[in-house]
Amino acid sequence: MAKPLRENPTGIFSLMLTPYNEDKTIDWATYEEYCDWQVEQGVEHLFAVCGSSEMANLTLEERLNLATLTAKHKGDTTIVATANMEPSWFAQVEEVKRMSQTGVDGIVFTTKGMGGHDEDRLVSYIGELCQYTDLPVFMYEFPGLSPHIISGNAYGRLVKECGIMGIKDTTCTMEGIGAKIEQKGDSCIIQANMPFLFEAYKAGARGVMATPTACGGAFFQRFHEAFMSGDMALAEQRFNEITLLDNAIDSGFNNSAKYLVQLQGVKNFKPINRSPNTLSGARMESIKSFHSWCVANGLMK
Repeated sequence: MAKPLRENPTGIFSLMLTPYNEDKTIDWATYEEYCDWQVEQGVEHLFAVCGSSEMANLTLEERLNLATLTAKHKGDTTIVATANMEPSWFAQVEEVKRMSQTGVDGIVFTTKGMGGHDEDRLVSYIGELCQYTDLPVFMYEFPGLSPHIISGNAYGRLVKECGIMGIKDTTCTMEGIGAKIEQKGDSCIIQANMPFLFEAYKAGARGVMATPTACGGAFFQRFHEAFMSGDMALAEQRFNEITLLDNAIDSGFNNSAKYLVQLQGVKNFKPINRSPNTLSGARMESIKSFHSWCVANGLMK
C-alpha cells in the first residue's frame, strides 16, 4: 500500500494525458487502460487533472470524472488533482468540495494568475480555499493562468500559514527553484523543468511533476531511486536518459507523448487533442525511432 501523502509528499508525480476520440470527446475506456499503464511504470503518485491533461479545455464534469477514474485504477499510487479551475470564487469552492470526494488523495491549487502580484492576496486566497478540503494541498505555478510565478517568500508563507505540502515549480531557473527550497520547511519542491532537474535535486528538491512523466514515468522513478541511494554516477546517467526523452517529445507536445504511449502498448491512444495541433509524419517517425532505441537499450517496452 502507498504511504499517505502527508507522510510521503516526495517522489515522482506522473502527469496524466487525456485520450480523445476522433470527434474530440474523451475516450474513457482508453483512459482507464492508460491509468493501469501509468501505475505499471512504478511511480509513487499520479497527477490526474493537470496542464498535460488539458484541464483548461475540459469541463468541470470531465475533470471530476478523470479524477474519479484515476483513483479507481490507482493501485499502489496516490492521486492528486487540480481543484480551482472554475472562474468564480463560489464555483471554485464547489469544485474543491466535489474534487475532494472523487477518491483522490490530495488537492492541487494553481496560483490563479496571482503570481508576481499582491502576496497577501494570494496567501489569503489559498488559505480560505484550503478550508473546504481535509486533503493535503499542493501548489502549481500553472502557466495557463499567468502571471503564475511566485517568490520564495510567498511560498514560505503558504507553507507556514496554509499548510501547503509542496509545489510544482515552473520558474525554470535555479534562482527561482533555490528561493523556494530555502523557504520549503517540511514541504517538497517538485520539479517541472528538466534541464535543471539534477541540479535542483542536489540543491534540495525531491520530486518531479513534468511533461515527460506522461509517457515515461519509469525514467524518472529510476532517476529518483538512484539519487536517493547516493549513487550520483547512476543518477547522472538516468538524468541524461530523461534529457533524451524530454527532447524526443518536446516538439508537438502533448500529441507527441500520446503517440509514445501508443507505441508502448496503449494501442487506442490517438495522438490528437482539442487544439488544432497535429503530429506530422516526420515527427511520428522520429518518435518511433526514439522508441526503438529505448526498447533496444532496455528503457522501454
